[in-house]
Amino acid sequence: QVQLVESGGGLVQAGASLRLSCAASGSIFNGNTMAWFRQDPGKQREWVAEITNGGSAIYANSVKGRFTISRDNAKNTIDLQMNSLKPEDTAVYYCAAAVRGSTFDTWGRGTQVTVSS
Repeated sequence: QVQLVESGGGLVQAGASLRLSCAASGSIFNGNTMAWFRQDPGKQREWVAEITNGGSAIYANSVKGRFTISRDNAKNTIDLQMNSLKPEDTAVYYCAAAVRGSTFDTWGRGTQVTVSS
């Protein structure tokens, strides 16, 4: 049973914007901190941003000022608005939830983002 489903990835040129979305089941979303991670082939998975149930957000230095994470608690969704994209932002982006504590233990299947120079 898929509980986190990402969408919105694609191929864009450097400087463009993309908006990723993640739809979650209520049992996964309600009250839990949600996050976006990314992984490029051959590299470790990288934390990008996270947002608490109350809406407090923090970001990796590599995306701060360019990406914005948001959540809609009525729709059980989180979004990642990505502006001023760079080729180094190319990766598979994953939505994650911290369901059983502070560790992100529930994951989506990912959506590919490719930024050409």
